[in-house]
Amino acid sequence: MKLTKSIHINIALSAILAVITLGSCVRDKQSPGYEYMPDMYRSPAIEAYVDYGEIRDTLRSELNLTKSARQPVAGTVPMSETALNDLPYTIPNTPEGYVLAGEVLKSPYPQTEELIARGALIFADFCAQCHGSTGQGDGPVVAVGGHPPPPAFNAALKDLPEGKMFHTITYGKGLMGAHASQLSKSDRWKVVAYVKTLQGNDADNEQNDAEADKTETAEMSN
Repeated sequence: MKLTKSIHINIALSAILAVITLGSCVRDKQSPGYEYMPDMYRSPAIEAYVDYGEIRDTLRSELNLTKSARQPVAGTVPMSETALNDLPYTIPNTPEGYVLAGEVLKSPYPQTEELIARGALIFADFCAQCHGSTGQGDGPVVAVGGHPPPPAFNAALKDLPEGKMFHTITYGKGLMGAHASQLSKSDRWKVVAYVKTLQGNDADNEQNDAEADKTETAEMSN
């Protein structure tokens, strides 16, 4: 009985040894032979957006047929200044859209000195002709040309929300024309940042929509 058990053990050990020996016999000298779960420690190099599937059973010529990662969701863009300028402005040019912009639209930029300085330069090129260099509504178009003055930023428009400013620069309002074709979205926000300093409001000061609404009849010389 003990002899039979010993024979069985020897046979089992011989079989295991034979499997190991046969698995180690390969023609490629650079190959380590049979590997158990090679993907666990020998990860294949995978190109972006290529779905390689089961590497072991896939021909190299078949690996480029499908994707390895999902494409971004349709309509999404990476967040950057370039991307901001590419995003569509979806608030409509209507009285309701103007009110909505004041409620929901906020600048994507922090109110930094660099941003304000850039906004001041743009303001001097595109806005000061009517609004004046300090936002008093006394630009040369008004002083020399005799056109109706726009309200002062530190008086009637002191509490105008930044969303309404952006909306007005985009579409125009009253005698003020649209500037969307001349100023990118990022530049419009820089102008808004500078105008907020002309209002005399801090960057974190809450906008008073109720007071701004009272002056809308006079805004931009309606």
